[in-house]
Amino acid sequence: MSIDILKKFFNITPEKSFLEGNYVRYMHENTLYTLIPVTTIQEEQLVEWYEMSEHLFAQGDRYVSRFVSSKDSKFLITVNDEDFCLLKNKYHSIPRKINHGRKLAKFHHRGRSLRTELQNVSRIGQWKSFWEKRLDQMEKVWYQNVQNHPDHEFEYLFIDSFPYYMGLCENAIQYLVDTELDDTPQLIDAGTICHERFNKNTWGKNHWIRNPFDWVYDHATRDLAEWIRDQYFRNKRTFLPDLQQFLRSYQSISPLSSFSWRLLYARLLFPLHYFECIEEYFVTGSEHRKISLEEKLKQTLRDTEDYERFLGDFFQIAEIPSRGQNLPRVEWLNR
Repeated sequence: MSIDILKKFFNITPEKSFLEGNYVRYMHENTLYTLIPVTTIQEEQLVEWYEMSEHLFAQGDRYVSRFVSSKDSKFLITVNDEDFCLLKNKYHSIPRKINHGRKLAKFHHRGRSLRTELQNVSRIGQWKSFWEKRLDQMEKVWYQNVQNHPDHEFEYLFIDSFPYYMGLCENAIQYLVDTELDDTPQLIDAGTICHERFNKNTWGKNHWIRNPFDWVYDHATRDLAEWIRDQYFRNKRTFLPDLQQFLRSYQSISPLSSFSWRLLYARLLFPLHYFECIEEYFVTGSEHRKISLEEKLKQTLRDTEDYERFLGDFFQIAEIPSRGQNLPRVEWLNR
């Protein structure tokens, strides 16, 4: 069906197609095309992603996906009650030397000059409310499980572990609140184009593609914290050199303020890995996936002390110069 849509609405007959991540790519005249289903996405949000994409392209980003208009000059097409957008990228293989830190800093630098007012994709100043809402929802699920007398091991583990992670979440929220009260944002702390969840594979493994559907508008440390979180859990024993190189190379373009460091740390304090594991377990219908998530939770609980040490040592690990920095420690993590 996708090839029929490309032919009928865009006059594009692809020479080949291949699966990359979650998307099928279509090659035509040295250009990669990606058809995105958007039926459940608000049109206002699509417009904001379009504005962000055009801005980055105008700023010289070679890897950004751009929206393609149909033969009828429409960016949104409907087929059998389903809506689609088409994205295009010039064919670029991944650079031989990948320096995610410098590349991300340049990406953020371009994004800060965006002047379009964004509502639907903006997350600026909303971390606290998102975290509180997520915590409240999980606390209700926890209470229901306590009342229902669980008969699965995952539920026992959840009941036992949640009070600890609730405390860690409250630490993250308090650290964020204190930062906003005690510190002053600098120019580097202006909002920019970020990613919902940035990691080393976000831009692709075989082709670098910066997909607008991955984006939010937020503080740059969102991307830094999520890259660090992913690297830590991907390579618990060997993450340190990559983390330090990433932060050094990012700061060679955009040095971080104390406000930035504190936001980054607050985000690492928030136990996203735990929340995601619990949330997915209670919504998935796959027994196989439930078994996998139970093993993941067990591993998370076994590694609790390691993660505490990582958080307690983070400012030293990150090689942050102490002079002129106002970076409070969380006392119980530095015992």
